[in-house]
Amino acid sequence: MASPEAELIVRCRAGDPGAWDELFDRQYDPVGRFVFQFSPELTPEDVEDICQEVFLSAVRNLASFQGKSAIQTWLFRIAVNKTRDFLEKRGAAKRGGGRAPISLNEPDGQTGLTLDLPSGERGPDQSLAASEQGAWLRAALDRLGDPCREVIELRFFAELSYEEIARAFGITVKAAGSRLHKCLGRLAELVKSTRREEAPPPKPV
Repeated sequence: MASPEAELIVRCRAGDPGAWDELFDRQYDPVGRFVFQFSPELTPEDVEDICQEVFLSAVRNLASFQGKSAIQTWLFRIAVNKTRDFLEKRGAAKRGGGRAPISLNEPDGQTGLTLDLPSGERGPDQSLAASEQGAWLRAALDRLGDPCREVIELRFFAELSYEEIARAFGITVKAAGSRLHKCLGRLAELVKSTRREEAPPPKPV
């Protein structure tokens, strides 16, 4: 017996307007929350524009969805590409703001792993320090490249389980965990490298 989600997809493919409305109602807010975490430069209006692009792409490309992962995972992967395209087109060379776009300070619930991120000097303006760390992390993610960048974004932005990540990439759960472990290590090194490169030169004594 087909699952409710599979039946919904069948109805969408048949052109049922009610089915599309139901899909949007279920998935629009999760996709919007996922997109919002990519960059502190994204405004609510930006997120709205990106989400519209995501669901327009979903309407056009639903025939390519093979059902190997949840529809939400598929939408998140579309959102990854649409958000990157949006940021690249806008030419955002500098990233900042008062919110770190991702938090990896807490241990991963399944692996217990944390990133060994530089803490920086916690002066009176802690929000500035947080935004700088977020900018370093975003820059490091951009340098990391796929598939590492995508697996980290799906795990920590979208909070997908290892099982969901494994289905999204067509790999085993063990391989998904191993890939994430290695990618987090590479990301930590890039964050440190990015911070060193952007640090101001020491003041002369």
